[in-house]
Amino acid sequence: MSELVLGPLLRYVGEREATIWVETDCACEVEILGNRTPTFEVSGHHYALARIDELEPGTATPYEVHVDGECRWPPAHSPHPPSVIRTIKEGTSYRVIFGSCRVARPHEPPYNLKRDADARAKEIDALYTYALRMTTRPPEEWPDLLLWLGDQVYADDVSNGTERFIASRRTTDDAPGSEVADFEEYTRLYLDSWSDPLIRWILSTVSSAMIFDDHDIVDDWNISEAWIREIRRQPWWHERIVGGIMSYWVYQHLGNLSPSQLDDDPVYRRITAGEDAGPLVRELAERSDHDVGAMRWSFHRDLGRTRLVVIDSRAGRVLGEQERRMVDEREWDYIQRSASGDFDHVLIATSVPFLLAPGMHHLEQWNERVCAGAWGGLAARAAERIRQAIDLEHWAAFDRSFRELAELERSVASGERGRPPATVITLSGDVHHAYVQEVAFRSNGRGDRAGERAAVYQAVCSPMRNALSSKERRIMRFGWSRPFTAVARLLARAAGARDQDIRWRSVDESEPWFNNQLATLDLDGRTARVRLERPGPGDGGPPQLEQLAERRLA
Repeated sequence: MSELVLGPLLRYVGEREATIWVETDCACEVEILGNRTPTFEVSGHHYALARIDELEPGTATPYEVHVDGECRWPPAHSPHPPSVIRTIKEGTSYRVIFGSCRVARPHEPPYNLKRDADARAKEIDALYTYALRMTTRPPEEWPDLLLWLGDQVYADDVSNGTERFIASRRTTDDAPGSEVADFEEYTRLYLDSWSDPLIRWILSTVSSAMIFDDHDIVDDWNISEAWIREIRRQPWWHERIVGGIMSYWVYQHLGNLSPSQLDDDPVYRRITAGEDAGPLVRELAERSDHDVGAMRWSFHRDLGRTRLVVIDSRAGRVLGEQERRMVDEREWDYIQRSASGDFDHVLIATSVPFLLAPGMHHLEQWNERVCAGAWGGLAARAAERIRQAIDLEHWAAFDRSFRELAELERSVASGERGRPPATVITLSGDVHHAYVQEVAFRSNGRGDRAGERAAVYQAVCSPMRNALSSKERRIMRFGWSRPFTAVARLLARAAGARDQDIRWRSVDESEPWFNNQLATLDLDGRTARVRLERPGPGDGGPPQLEQLAERRLA
């Protein structure tokens, strides 16, 4: 008898169509709302991405999942509300929740204790707590989209179940030890990360979009050309990177695409039911590891009158020291075409922040210049060690791409790419703290269209569950300090870093916030509001969310 292993995950949702992802234990047929989809196989695992069409805009449609004719979702006697598909309708409000960095651990002591209380502690899961609250609220208050901004799984900090699975199949005395080694181990990591009943329910009823970051593969993935050379010497690396990209394509990337975009996917359109697609997906992964142009992971979605552009700021990096870019020219052309005006809001999502604390921004400018030889070969080697030791790898460390993204946001905001939206908002994660920044540009003589200009912001929210220790927080706070900023600016100028036509400032004196946390972006017409919440212990009951900050952006 066929069983549901993982899912359903509600992925793409438009005005009249949706996709739902599932994993099953064998080849079978999946039926949802009368739409029948055969599974496809990847290296012994079975999946389906069901397309649901003929929906009506602005409606909520409950659904069940039948596998070979038997109902497998919802579970019998489920305490949670029915899973629903809520379609988009232009002119209605839209709610996005977003964040990054979520490790999979039990929701009990010692794992939900304060980070400094126990070596195993990861504190309270923000997404789990949000889902708890959702079950007590009417569907009208539920989010429309969950935007995952990287580190959806930690291949180098695995769940308890995955660690036991690894130990059951190979020795952990040799590298990569208890970290994930291949596609098979990735499948177990995703299972542990998304199979908690409450997490499974929220993923079944809130549409999701995802982009990977380094820990989905390994810490510091693609930080530099020197890092790539060194890790490719490790005998375990090939299967790790191939398994990581294969699993990302199956578990995350496919659901990012609309049905029409799926038809254009170079691998998905070649899959034949009944045949193992593992060799096809493996070939894609191997090509992607060595050729950044082999696959475009960036994507966009239209959320009514809002355009969401999600940038792959990890896998597509160009790492030659004299030509460093966050994405190659072909992918950047796609991003520019996708980020246009004539929307109420333009959201640009990137796993690593565009704008950092000013001191860290200048430090990354300095480091990139010195690594490229500005102070000679000996200094370049020392700067590379610093780069890898303290993760100097954000947009500021890719100066050309930083300037291109700044210019893109300026041109959208000023109306050079169509009628200016009310807001241009960059959404990011990665850095294990949260902040909101207001952005301004030097005009350089370029006028705004008919006196209009969008409000430009960046909102960063991280982590969902992987809070920093007290020591790590103190170090991070120093990176926001005025003395550090002054020294870092002098270093950057001494290395020849150029000034940039963009300025930003924090909007709240309390920033940054160091917690497990989740952010909400509410869009209604041409108004926008962002809210940050953290989980805390309930008063003798389940955990609850506490609001940290709220800001109207437009």
